Order: sequence, then structure tokens, then C-alpha cells
Amino acid sequence: MRVKRGVAAMAKHKKTLKAAKGMQHARTRSYRLGKQGVIKALRYAYRDRRNRKRDLRALWITRINNASRELGLSYSQLIAGMKAKNISLDRKVLADIAVNNPEAFKAIVNAVKEK
Repeated sequence: MRVKRGVAAMAKHKKTLKAAKGMQHARTRSYRLGKQGVIKALRYAYRDRRNRKRDLRALWITRINNASRELGLSYSQLIAGMKAKNISLDRKVLADIAVNNPEAFKAIVNAVKEK
């Protein structure tokens, strides 16, 4: 007896078109174009999960640099000074302190400035 594959094919098409929901034009209606869009979107998602980490680190460094320059110290001088004074704060925490608690950040910068 032959096997008819219409039900399985339709389920596969529905799954792909559901994933293409929110895309524009024929990608939401056409299986072929929707499949291309979903594959591309999954590629971007995989790539950008890695890029997010580098983007956030760059943002933290920018915030630390801006805050430290207002207090008369460059980013590189601050980080080098922190290493010399054995102040171990990662960039994420340091950026958060710089934005949300400027007094504490100023204390860190002053500790680094001391000889």
C-alpha cells in the first residue's frame, strides 16, 4: 500500500510558516520563501548570541571610560591602576557602579590615583 505524505508535509509547512510569523511580504504566506527566511533568521540568531557578549563588553568599556575621564583618568590608566592596587572588579560590575553609584566609582578612581 502506498504512503500518502500530505499530512506530514502540511504539518512541516505549518511549523515553518509559524516560525516565519512577523516577517514581511511573501515570507509569511509562501512556504518556500518562509523557509529561506527562517533558515537565515536562525543563522543570525546563532551568530548574534556570540556577538552579544562582545557588544556588551564594548558598552561596559565605553561607560567606564566616560565615567573615569570625567574624574581625570583614562580607561587604560584606571584598569592598570586597579590591577596594581589588587582591586578586582570585572568590567560589568564596574560599569554598573559607574552608572548607578557615582560616589562609589569616584572612591575607586581616587584609590587608584593615590600613590
